[in-house]
Amino acid sequence: MSENQNLLAEQRRALILDEVRRRGGVRVNELTRKLGVSDMTVRRDLDALARQGVLEKVHGGAVPVTEASTHEPGFEAKSALELTAKEDIARAAADLVTPGAAIALSGGTTTYALAHRLVDVPDLTVVTNSVRVADVFHAAQRTSGPRQGAATVVLTGGVRTPSDSLVGPVADQAIASLHFDVLFLGVHGISEEAGLSTPNLAEAETNRRLVHSARRVVVVADHTKWGTVGLSSFAALDQVDTWVTDAGLPGAARAGIEEQVRRLVVAGAGAADADMAADAGE
Repeated sequence: MSENQNLLAEQRRALILDEVRRRGGVRVNELTRKLGVSDMTVRRDLDALARQGVLEKVHGGAVPVTEASTHEPGFEAKSALELTAKEDIARAAADLVTPGAAIALSGGTTTYALAHRLVDVPDLTVVTNSVRVADVFHAAQRTSGPRQGAATVVLTGGVRTPSDSLVGPVADQAIASLHFDVLFLGVHGISEEAGLSTPNLAEAETNRRLVHSARRVVVVADHTKWGTVGLSSFAALDQVDTWVTDAGLPGAARAGIEEQVRRLVVAGAGAADADMAADAGE
């Protein structure tokens, strides 16, 4: 089969990673047939994913990396993963924001994508413990200059984590004194048993404060977070009002999730297919 020019490198690598995680390992020749690309292209993709630390190359293929519950990837490493899903989620989550609202955005690469879609929503008050999220709004104001209706950004203090979140007693105290309409929360892992979890103990406590201070909790997390469990749980599934995810979430998992989460929003081009799969009990 000729080289498939329709798939961008990031799309191929997302498909490869999903296949590795789903099947527990793949061979190079299987990927060349599935993706319609050359052996060399697949090997370059595996090299790139191995450098990001998200899979391990073995002879003839690749297997998943078994991560400790305390492993916390850095912001740059996470930024390269599931790009299309994050954009789909950000687009759907932005539709939940009304002008003039007081919202909170936690740290994470999905909330970072969401922030880019909120810079033009008028009269927002944005509370965040993410240096990256705050930079999005500040950069927009520097570019466009002072304008009526620009967001007011409140950045908590705290100790910086590998994912560029501010956590610890300073952040916790600042958040405890605030109240916001909606919290958009990125997570390291989400499961029926552990709920929402993170590998960072201090971040878990800061996230608890965020959840406690919010009238509504909206989790923004792609399908790869389902079934992942970090060291510390900070909220149960029934504390989540809405989970915005992508069409990669298995249909078989959705029934159990919808019993606990008040609303499940599946975003992206494959959302209709995911709905049909769920209805069929797949």
